[in-house]
Amino acid sequence: MHDLIQTIVTWSHDNLGLSPGVLAKLVKTLVVWVLFVGIQKVFCSVLDRRLKDIQRRYIVHKTFNYSVGALVFIATMIIWFGGFTGWTAYLGFVSAGLAIALQDPLSNLAGWVFISSRKPFVVGDRIEIGGIKGDVIDQRLFQFSLIEIGNWVDSDQSTGRIIHLPNGWVFKHAVANYTASFQFIWHEIPVMVTFESDWKKAKEILLEIAGRHSAIQSEKAERQVRKASRKYMIFFQHLTPIVWTSVADAGVVLTLRYICDPRKRRSSSTAVWEDILEAFAECPDIDFAYPTTRYYDNRTEGKPGAGGPPLPEPPIPQ
Repeated sequence: MHDLIQTIVTWSHDNLGLSPGVLAKLVKTLVVWVLFVGIQKVFCSVLDRRLKDIQRRYIVHKTFNYSVGALVFIATMIIWFGGFTGWTAYLGFVSAGLAIALQDPLSNLAGWVFISSRKPFVVGDRIEIGGIKGDVIDQRLFQFSLIEIGNWVDSDQSTGRIIHLPNGWVFKHAVANYTASFQFIWHEIPVMVTFESDWKKAKEILLEIAGRHSAIQSEKAERQVRKASRKYMIFFQHLTPIVWTSVADAGVVLTLRYICDPRKRRSSSTAVWEDILEAFAECPDIDFAYPTTRYYDNRTEGKPGAGGPPLPEPPIPQ
C-alpha cells in the first residue's frame, strides 16, 4: 500500500507538477465532497420515505443542504488555508478583485440574503416581478424559479413553463405578491345591460350572485385584514361584494366586485357568468347590451314634452 501511494505521488509530481502537499489537500478535499454527496443522497432517500408532506419535505431538504454545504465550505477552506486566520486573510486579499469580477453573482447572493431575511415572497407564493408572473417553486443562492402564469394563457392560468430569475432582480424590479398577508384578491366583472332594462333589478341579481361566489365571508376577511395590518398600513372599506354603476355609450354598466382566491380567478369568473346568464334568461325585462346600430326618434320615443314641436302633417295628395 505504501509503495502504491509513493508511486501515485511520484507520478503526479512528474506528470502534473503537483507537490505531495498539494496532492494531499486534493485527496482530503475529494474525500470531504464525496462524504457530502453520500450523506446527502442517504438523507434525501430517508426523507422521501418518511415525510410525505411536499412543502415540509422541501423546507427540510433545503435547510439540510444549506447547513451541510456551509460545513463543507469551511472544511475545504481549512484544508487549503489552515486555521481561521489563514483563509480569512486570503479571502480579504482577493475580495476586492472578486467584487468587480463577480458583480452579478454577488448581487444575486445579496438578493438571496434579502429574500431569506425580509421574505418579500416564499416558496408557494404567487408573485409578479419584472413583468413576469408565476408561482414560486424553488429558491437557491443565486436564483429563484417560477412556474409561469398568464402570457398567452388568459386569467392567470399556468403556461407550464418554468422560468429561472436571478435573485438580484429584487433590487431592480418591484415585487407584487398575490398571496402574502392578505391571501385574496379583488376581482371585477363588468356586465352591460340596455338602457331600457330594469337595471336596478339586474343590480340586485348581480349582488346576490356575488355573495354566493365570494371566496371568504366578511368575518374571515376581517381576520385577514387584522393580520395584514400588523405588518402593513392596509385596510379596506368594503369587504363584502359590491356592484358599481356607470353608463357607457351602449348601455348601463354594472361592475360586480368581489373577493376571490388568486389561483381560482378563472373558475370563479366562469361560475359567476353562468349564474348571470341563467338569471337574466329568466327576466324578460333585462337584456344584455352590445354594440348595435339603432335609429331613435325622440319625438315619438322620447319623454313627453322633451321631443320639440311635432312634425307637420304631410300633404294629402289630390
